[in-house]
Amino acid sequence: MIEFNEGYHTYYVYIITNKYRSTYYIGVTNNLKVRLTQHIENIIIGKKTFAVKYQLQYLVHYEKFTWIQQAITREKELKGWRREKKLELIRANNSTFEFLNEQFTAVPPL
Repeated sequence: MIEFNEGYHTYYVYIITNKYRSTYYIGVTNNLKVRLTQHIENIIIGKKTFAVKYQLQYLVHYEKFTWIQQAITREKELKGWRREKKLELIRANNSTFEFLNEQFTAVPPL
């Protein structure tokens, strides 16, 4: 049997919202700091994406994984949930629904 124990990776499943907390986007990335910055930059340049259309740039939830397969599985699971279940998840870990961007990036949301 071959085992691959070398290296350490971190992947994130994250949920971002707009300033009104009315629309949500779930994504997966290996660098949350860079990805949050990209969401903000896409808004500035007016790129045509779902996140830009709804001004989604505020991090409200994230989960860390070591393996990309686990992160992708979790992302798909969360995307299949109804809105209320997603809100319960966010509230369970972030009861005040505060924006968590400062934990990962110095680039402030717009």
